[in-house]
Amino acid sequence: MIGTVKKHAKTSALRAFLSSEAAGGILLMAAAALAMIIANSPITEKYNDFLRLVIGPELTPKLGPMTIHLWINDGLMAIFFLLVGLEIKREFVDGHLSTWADRTLPMVAAAAGMIVPAIIYLAVAGGDPALHRGWAIPAATDIAFAIGVLALLGSRAPASLKLFLTTVAIVDDMGAVAIIAVFYTAELNIPALAAAGGIWFAMMMLNRFRVNALWPYLILAALLWYATLLSGVHATIAGVMAAFAIPFRRTLAAPDAEDSALHRLEHALVKPVAFFIVPIFGFANAGVSLAGTSFAALAAPLPLGIAMGLFLGKQIGIFTSVWIAVKLGIAARPSHASWLQVYGVALLCGIGFTMSLFIGGLAFTGPDQADDVKIGVLMGSILSAIIGYLILRFAAPQKIMSGGTI
Repeated sequence: MIGTVKKHAKTSALRAFLSSEAAGGILLMAAAALAMIIANSPITEKYNDFLRLVIGPELTPKLGPMTIHLWINDGLMAIFFLLVGLEIKREFVDGHLSTWADRTLPMVAAAAGMIVPAIIYLAVAGGDPALHRGWAIPAATDIAFAIGVLALLGSRAPASLKLFLTTVAIVDDMGAVAIIAVFYTAELNIPALAAAGGIWFAMMMLNRFRVNALWPYLILAALLWYATLLSGVHATIAGVMAAFAIPFRRTLAAPDAEDSALHRLEHALVKPVAFFIVPIFGFANAGVSLAGTSFAALAAPLPLGIAMGLFLGKQIGIFTSVWIAVKLGIAARPSHASWLQVYGVALLCGIGFTMSLFIGGLAFTGPDQADDVKIGVLMGSILSAIIGYLILRFAAPQKIMSGGTI
């Protein structure tokens, strides 16, 4: 019957994704707080022993015995990157980044939001050549954490701001993936790299021949992960590469096609990633002991450079680039959002938690530097979250008149 609404219609992929990210972001905050509490409690050694527990065979001499910590960072996070890749592909093919007009503002904002933090980091920590590898740590935005904070504001944050934050974070993730692949790749194992290329080619051929069943792709994705692990390229890159090979059917101006392989896999992964993988990564990587930490230690070049890159670099880069793009007529400001609200969202982009910790673990492997990275990421992310939330909480909403916004 015309006008009848299906009571059991499924939520669209984007709305489900945003909803899960919001709830998952809050769970991530709780997991990170718990890790900090445990790391500064009498059971801190049990926490560290648990993460160092060896499970399974040695997969590659480069990594050594596979500990719980390695399985989380190199295994579970590959699934996280698979979801990131699926979201990127869907948004570029049939979503909010499908046209150049839609891409302009988030791409400009994300690029500036990666370049300026890196410059600030190098200005603070670049005096020590040993710290140069950390330039990319403050360049990332944690979409789950940022959306979680934004969700706490409810209707005070216009939907356009949530969409802007999400698209900037997606483009930001693309940049982070490229950085990991290019700048944090160890000595390459050419036969393993060739094997990874062959497996990915086989996945693309399945796509070409319109194989829509998921199980062949998932088997090959597991093999691609192992070959990438052996190759010297970080294994999580396999998740993104696998995502690009998953078939997707465009449904312009309509909900996602439920028979699309990408749609089915994305819906299957959203909740496990949001409610399990990202929080457990936060729990395994946020625990840092603050015993004996002084103000001088907090102001050391590495943690200070990361914190300032996240807190100052993100807000300066993103807000300034958006303002210039709008003033030059290159793009339009997010609808129904004031400039103060746009600035608040630019601050939230300084929450670099998950991806910043991940890149920090690739850049610095020594225990002292690893703790400095965690302290810097936590300082910058917490400052960005609190001040961004307060600005958005008390910012006056954009007035809407019959002739438009004022």
